[in-house]
Amino acid sequence: MFVALLTDFGTSDGFAGAMKGVIQGINPDVTVIDISHEVEPFNILEGALLLKAHYSYMPEGTVFVAVVDPGVGSERKPIAMRLGKYFFVGPYNGIFDLVIRDFKGPPSAVILENKRFQLPRLNNTFHGRDIFAPAAGYITRGVPLEEFGPAFTYRPMLKFPNPQAGRRKVRGQIIYFDRFGNAVTNIPCGNYSHGEFRGERLEVLTHFLGGKEDRLSLVCGSFGFMEIFVFMGNAREKFNLEIGEEVLIWKI
Repeated sequence: MFVALLTDFGTSDGFAGAMKGVIQGINPDVTVIDISHEVEPFNILEGALLLKAHYSYMPEGTVFVAVVDPGVGSERKPIAMRLGKYFFVGPYNGIFDLVIRDFKGPPSAVILENKRFQLPRLNNTFHGRDIFAPAAGYITRGVPLEEFGPAFTYRPMLKFPNPQAGRRKVRGQIIYFDRFGNAVTNIPCGNYSHGEFRGERLEVLTHFLGGKEDRLSLVCGSFGFMEIFVFMGNAREKFNLEIGEEVLIWKI
């Protein structure tokens, strides 16, 4: 069995390591995969985007624990759910909204209320360790979801900026920068002839090496969305790109 972790914890404070210890203490045979622990702190949209981009490449039966949780300890619900051949555990705050779009019908979801499957705790500031990690461990041991708590109707709540598609063009915006400085837009990959950004025409290329050092270009990136990039450089820094800037792309 596999558990995949996605958090904004970083690696310096030991939080991710504590979660791994809890999971493997419950099921020593589980393999833990780190998707990322470098989500921008409190950025639920970024966490949702990274989870959406990478979950489908994990083995069947993987339990995903996604914790970007500015509302930890508040009235937001801790949940677990089944989607297709995967399980997802984390806060009900929108981090699973983009993944849910890939599946037909509502997920089988429960609220994590059964303290039998939680760690005893002195505070409410580390649900990743005390609630989510134990749930993941017990799921890999075959505990049915219904034993964790009451059924829950999942309704999307993330304010994701959907692109506006017309007959000839799609209007979108920059929503994320990867570590190379490429600007990920909210426009899905597709057949496009060219783009426009800040009044300049952008070529649509098939790979990064086709770009130019002094011009921005477009490529279908590994997140499944169109990306703005510059050849062998950091587009964000070189052109002072910002989240929310508008991008137009023309259909073929």
